[in-house]
Amino acid sequence: MVMNPPVDTEPSVFIVDDDPSLRRSLARVLRQAGREARCYPSAEDFLAELPVVAERPACVVLDLRMPGLGGLELQRALADGPVPWPVIFISGNGDIPATVQAMKQGAVTFLTKPFDSGDLLRAIDEAVARHRVLLTDAERVAEVRGRIAAMSAREREVMARVISGALNKQIAGQLGIVEQTVKVHRSRVMEKMRAVSVAELVRLCDAAGFAAAASVE
Repeated sequence: MVMNPPVDTEPSVFIVDDDPSLRRSLARVLRQAGREARCYPSAEDFLAELPVVAERPACVVLDLRMPGLGGLELQRALADGPVPWPVIFISGNGDIPATVQAMKQGAVTFLTKPFDSGDLLRAIDEAVARHRVLLTDAERVAEVRGRIAAMSAREREVMARVISGALNKQIAGQLGIVEQTVKVHRSRVMEKMRAVSVAELVRLCDAAGFAAAASVE
């Protein structure tokens, strides 16, 4: 069984920068502020240890320009995961096109060296708050998908037609079963999905990516 990420635990901050003195300085600032900091000299080193799914709220403080895999490339890789990791860019060589690209890709903010430690801490708080929401949403989706997986194949067939707007009589005709059987399956679907209305059932299915059945006359 896949465990959901504990979103109420203390957050982590990952620092990815090829400048060792800056890594030490940032780590010291964060630890003095009571935040856990882990440092990496390159994007490759960071990715080698990165879990597929974040285990707790986190953010990445990332240098824009580094040897090997650059900041923008790492940002794109982080955005491709099940739950995107929030990124705060730092750079002494930041140019307008790179800044615009970073923000378009979802960066929380872009800090130009030298920057105020207070600005960094505020950006980290914002990034962690964003990630906490994303993890909570992902946890809810995983839980709903678990409800769907626990259903029988027939219950899922009925549910797909219920959320498409089909009536019990129509569903019975489409599936070749009697209407009373549809009513039984429909009741079980609502119970297993913990939905009190069809509208709520539709919202749950939509969030979980469960598709409605195609309309059949």
